[in-house]
Amino acid sequence: MDCIYAGDRRLYIHPDECADCGACMPACPAKAIYYEDDVPDKWKNSYNANVEFFSDLGSPGGAATTGKINEDHPLVTALPPQGGH
Repeated sequence: MDCIYAGDRRLYIHPDECADCGACMPACPAKAIYYEDDVPDKWKNSYNANVEFFSDLGSPGGAATTGKINEDHPLVTALPPQGGH
């Protein structure tokens, strides 16, 4: 699937373009991908930010043709920068 979009500081999974196959889960180095019903409570705000990221963008039909999106959700932009990233 081509549903993982790159923002400035974070990757976002398009909820409508994702087929829930789980192929991305073992590939995530941060182990930060969960099925919607399995998102830990401490990450609910992050999940909501992921969904809200696409509210203005809509469904572009694939990250490969879109390329990097030079913005992030406000929750992400408010975080302090991570070293080395």
